[in-house]
Amino acid sequence: MLIQLAIRDIVLIDKLELHFHEGLSVLTGETGAGKSILLDAFALALGGRGDGSLVRHGEAQGQVTAVFDCPPDHPARRIAAEADIDTDGDLILRRVQVADGRTRAFVNDQPVSVQVLKAIGATLVEIHGQHDDRALVDPVTHRTILDAFGNLGAEVRAVADAARQVREARTHLQEHRERVEKARREADFLRHAVEELAQLNPKPGEEAALAERRAAMMQSEKVAQELNDAFDAVAGATSPVPVLSAAVRKLERRSAQAPQLVEPSVKALDAALLAIDEARAALEEAIRATEFDPRELEQAEERLFSLRAAARKFDSPADELAALRKRFAEDVAAIDAGEEQLAGLEKALAAAEQAYVKAASTLSKGRRKAAEALDRAVLAELPPLKLERARFITDIQTDETSRDPGGFDRVEFWAQTNPGTRPGPLMKVASGGELSRFMLALKVVLADRGSAPTLVFDEIDTGVGGAVADAIGQRLARLAQGVQVMAVTHAPQVAAQAFNHFLIAKEGVSGSERVATRVVPLKDDPRREEIARMLAGATITEEARAAASRLLEAAR
Repeated sequence: MLIQLAIRDIVLIDKLELHFHEGLSVLTGETGAGKSILLDAFALALGGRGDGSLVRHGEAQGQVTAVFDCPPDHPARRIAAEADIDTDGDLILRRVQVADGRTRAFVNDQPVSVQVLKAIGATLVEIHGQHDDRALVDPVTHRTILDAFGNLGAEVRAVADAARQVREARTHLQEHRERVEKARREADFLRHAVEELAQLNPKPGEEAALAERRAAMMQSEKVAQELNDAFDAVAGATSPVPVLSAAVRKLERRSAQAPQLVEPSVKALDAALLAIDEARAALEEAIRATEFDPRELEQAEERLFSLRAAARKFDSPADELAALRKRFAEDVAAIDAGEEQLAGLEKALAAAEQAYVKAASTLSKGRRKAAEALDRAVLAELPPLKLERARFITDIQTDETSRDPGGFDRVEFWAQTNPGTRPGPLMKVASGGELSRFMLALKVVLADRGSAPTLVFDEIDTGVGGAVADAIGQRLARLAQGVQVMAVTHAPQVAAQAFNHFLIAKEGVSGSERVATRVVPLKDDPRREEIARMLAGATITEEARAAASRLLEAAR
């Protein structure tokens, strides 16, 4: 519920801070005192349209702050959390209006878009007036209201789930049908492509491996002769190995005569022979590596040419030809097995639609039953509101071809204001005063069915008095037993029913010719005096005071 409303520099309000409580609160005052300004400021904090003219003359900006206490599971907290707003403690909605028309919105002191502020505000407060074109008189909301009244939440969810399954089944069918049709148009090309790629049988990475092997073979031709020449020098006719070996044997025979001279030389010559032998082995290995079948080079080049030609033909990298072959083969398979798959998907869609029809029919029956109960309940509230000759009608139009997530039904609240007249949509048939009383009757009936925690009624008692005003006051008080209710009223019978009473008045600003709107909480004698003023007008008589006391006593 709303626990605090602070307004600064909005039209005639320079600085104002109001604290609210549970139950029914009324705001009274002379015409022009600023009641509409107060509601406009409140609507601004809830995400209403901004206007630079709202800023008090001479100021650069104004602002409105509304503080709400709501339970942890309230939808407003969920919306705030989805916008990454810290939701611990109270929810504080703040709107800054700049004189040049710009506005800034904040929730719990975190900047948000006006759309987020409006979405949160819509879950916290409903503002109703004589010419309200939203809330209960908006046909878009009527189906949801009826479902809430009939406790049809489970049925609504079942229909929404069935509609989702129909949508998914239809999407799958359409996608497969388009794929098959496309494949059929390309059937000859696809079959030829699959056959050609199957003969080619490309492998991922094959092109790079072939190119590397081809380069190696071409380089081998260039170095082979040099390797053979080096091998001849080491192991051929001109090899130094025989000469060195003979020299070693001669030196070894002289070893005994001068070992200190011969042995180091023999050792060095042995190392040289060993190095030459290692060089010979390395050259032999290199020569073997350069040996290849010329046909292998030819085959590699032919294979590379085929892969690259296919890549150009199918506009695909050579490494992806294998995957392309698989995809083409699947498309061909889709052509071959397409009718069977289409039949299965069509059967799945038919089953989903059958399930939807069953769920939607169940919901539709529940709605018609709930509509009868809602009509009876609202009709019972109308006579005391001086609408005893009127009828409230929940009009349900059913279209069984629809697959709307909300079901078959279009729901709209209708009214017949007098016998013999043609019933029609509530907004079009009822006058301003009648509309507000229809709305009050509806809210009383729907008080415990998903209403916003704070309801604001703006002069819904206009044009009525006496017993009708008293009936309105009693119903507002009854409604306030379940939700917080605020009412701007000119009816003393309504004001007497309130738990909290605020007087709105204009006062002169000290030291200035300007005036400002002030709001004063009233209790006891000041409250009785205000109700007496509402009864008597400018001159308050003792009879008016006595009547005010009787109204207050009766309300208690």
